[in-house]
Amino acid sequence: MKNEIGFDNDRYLKEQKAAILERVEKFNNKLYLEFGGKLLYDYHASRVLPGYDPNVKMRLLQELKDKADILLCIYAGDIERKKLRADFGITYDADALKLIDNLRVWGINVLGVVITRFENQPAAIQFKNKLERRGITVYTHRYTKGYPTDVDLIVSDEGYGANTYIETKKPLVIVTGPGPGSGKLATCLSQFYHDYKKGLKSGYAKFETFPIWNIALKHPVNIAYEAATADIRDFNLIDPFHLDAYEKAAVNYNRDVEAFPLVRRILEKITGGESFYKSPTDMGVNKAGFAITNDAVVKEAAKQEVLRRYFRYQCEYVMGFTDKETVQRVELAIRDFNLKPEDRAVVMPARDSAAKAQQTEGKGNEGIFCGAAIELKDGNIITGCNSPMMHAASSLILHAIKHLAEIPEKIDLIPSHITDSLKHFKTEILNESAVSLDLEETLVALSISAATNPAAKLAIEKLKDLKDCEVHMTHIPTPGDDAGLRRLGVNLTSDPNFSTNNLFIS
Repeated sequence: MKNEIGFDNDRYLKEQKAAILERVEKFNNKLYLEFGGKLLYDYHASRVLPGYDPNVKMRLLQELKDKADILLCIYAGDIERKKLRADFGITYDADALKLIDNLRVWGINVLGVVITRFENQPAAIQFKNKLERRGITVYTHRYTKGYPTDVDLIVSDEGYGANTYIETKKPLVIVTGPGPGSGKLATCLSQFYHDYKKGLKSGYAKFETFPIWNIALKHPVNIAYEAATADIRDFNLIDPFHLDAYEKAAVNYNRDVEAFPLVRRILEKITGGESFYKSPTDMGVNKAGFAITNDAVVKEAAKQEVLRRYFRYQCEYVMGFTDKETVQRVELAIRDFNLKPEDRAVVMPARDSAAKAQQTEGKGNEGIFCGAAIELKDGNIITGCNSPMMHAASSLILHAIKHLAEIPEKIDLIPSHITDSLKHFKTEILNESAVSLDLEETLVALSISAATNPAAKLAIEKLKDLKDCEVHMTHIPTPGDDAGLRRLGVNLTSDPNFSTNNLFIS
C-alpha cells in the first residue's frame, strides 16, 4: 500500500480560515455559514485526498471558536424514520448526540439544536425531550409556508418569520447538521430574515468540501463525490451562472445550481435590493482545491474510492437498501475510468482464499466458504477464510496481527480452553446454533488470552496498525464482523453475497 500524501492540511487551514473571516467582515461582522459535509470523521475526504485529516474541520472550528456560535440542525423526518449514518452504523439523532459530545471534547459548545420541518412527530418529540432534559436548548422550525414557489409568502411573518429567532452573540454562526437535507439553508435564511427586520445587515455563505469547484468537472475526486451521493442522485456540472457572470468555469452540483435562482430571489426579497451573489459558486468559501499538492496521488485515491462505492451499493442493493439505478450510476463511473472491480488490490486475494478453502475442505461439505484479504501498510496482502470455529473476518485479523508481530503461524493466540468455554457459553447457555466466532467475539477472546499469553499480548498491540488498511470479503459481513472491522478503522468492501442461506442473521 502506498502512503503518498496528496493534501496539505496546514495550507488548507490557513486558506480556509482566511476565506471565512474575510466573508464575515464583508457582512458587517455577522455571517450565517451553512456548514455542509461531515464535521468530524470525514473519512470520504481522507480517502480521496490522501493526507487530509478527517477532523481538520474541527481544528478549523477550534481556531474560530472565539468568533463562532454553532447551531446543529436535524430534520424531524430523519429522526422519525431512523435514518442511518452508514460509516458509523448509527441513526442521525444518535449522530447528533455524538457530535455534541465530540464538540465538547474539543472545547466547543453547541448553542442549540434546531429540529427542522417539525410536525409533532412522536420520535422528534422524544428526541427534543431527551435533549432538553440534559440541558440542551432546542428550537423547532416547521415547514416553511410557500416554499419553494411563493417567495412573497416565504419571506413574510408567516414564512421565515414564523420560526423562533435564535439569539446569537458572535460574528460567525456556523449552521451544521448530520447529512444532507437537515434544514441548514432554511435555518440560515430564517435567521437572515429576522436580522434584516431588526435592521442588522448580516450575510449568508456556504462551506462544502465537495465537489471541488476549481478542479476539472470529470476529475476523479469530483466523480468520487458523485459516486458517494449516487443514492440521492447528486451530479456535478459546470455552474452556468458563474460561467455567464465571469466567463470562468467552476464546478458545482445539481442541487445548488437548481436552487440558486430561488435563493437569489429570497435574498433579494429580504434585503430589498440586488443579491450580493451572482452564482452558487460565489456563495461558497471552499478552499480544498488549493491544498492539493500531488494531483496524481489524489486521482488514484479517488478512483479507488469509486470502486469502494461500487461494492457498497452492490451490497445495499441485494439487502434492499437501495435501487438498481444507484448501482448503475456508479457502474458508469467505473467504465469512464476504465476500471473493473478486480482493480481493488484485495479483491482477488479474498476470492482466491475462499476458492482454495472450497477445494481443500469443501468435499462433502455444503457450507459456504468465505474469504477475506487485507492490504497492510507495508504492502503485504494477508488472507483468511472461515472455519467451523471462526468467521473469515476473525481469521483474517488474527493472521494480520500475527504477521505484524512476527509471531510464527504454529503459535495459537487464543488457546483451546478459551474457545471451548465460548463454544459452551454460546450453545449451552445462550442456546445459539452458531458456534463460529465473529470478529467482536474473537477480539474479546483475544483480550482474555492476552492476560496470560505473551504472544496474544504482543499481537493485540498491533491492532491499531490496521487502521486505514484496505479489506475485502467475499461475503457481506455479519453484524459482529461489521462492527469489529469498523472499530478497527479499516476500509471495508465486500462482494454482494450472503454468508449463510438463512434469511435471518443475528
